[in-house]
Amino acid sequence: MGKIGYGYGSEWHLLRHLGYHREDLSRKTLKVTGGNSIEWLDFGFSKRDAPRRDDKEFLGLEFIEDEQVQEKWKSFWPQTGNAQNWDAVGRIHYGDRDEWLLVEAKGHIGELKSKCGAANPKSKQRIYSALEKARQAFGNQSRPIEYWLEPYYQYANRLAVLHFLMKECVPSVDARLLFIYFYGEDRKDLVCPKDEQGWLPSIQEMKDRLGFDRSCELAERVHDLFLPVNPVGVGERCSATAQR
Repeated sequence: MGKIGYGYGSEWHLLRHLGYHREDLSRKTLKVTGGNSIEWLDFGFSKRDAPRRDDKEFLGLEFIEDEQVQEKWKSFWPQTGNAQNWDAVGRIHYGDRDEWLLVEAKGHIGELKSKCGAANPKSKQRIYSALEKARQAFGNQSRPIEYWLEPYYQYANRLAVLHFLMKECVPSVDARLLFIYFYGEDRKDLVCPKDEQGWLPSIQEMKDRLGFDRSCELAERVHDLFLPVNPVGVGERCSATAQR
């Protein structure tokens, strides 16, 4: 987790929704996922001497208590380096069935891009193997695996987590991905979409790069939610002081 900006940034806006507007967030989440109800998990507190703003996000799959899932995950994804960190985790209820909801939030276009930084050869090989399996499940297989390592590595490794839960685990662990795209913020030197339409070309470019196939089985478990940072205003402006 990076440091949460005070009054700006995707982590701030999601925290605001979870704290002050949880019912609204839940209603909109259920609308795009088709669930009946949702429960949001609490993150852990920071260590005794750490800043209170450093409360702990969920990493990897640590929120799943099943030992068999954890053991299989250790062989699927490296357990050193930077694991996937989730901006929120929930449990969606579909009648008598529950599913995990794993959330990634974005506030500006630049947040879409990242690359694999693994240096350990064994870790790199494990990542390559995991992404290759996800590529076959989600993507156009004519796309080289290198396209999944850069420049949209974060999105790709989130897809790999969903593939793992749904296809590598036996029995499968029902789950969904929710990507929340905030719009309407005004930040110097960053491209912040002013509306949903402002996000769409960059998201499409990302999916095209990966060869994301909307007709594949798992694609229906990947959801996009577009939220204004200030539904009753015209966006938020962050002063230069606040952004430091």
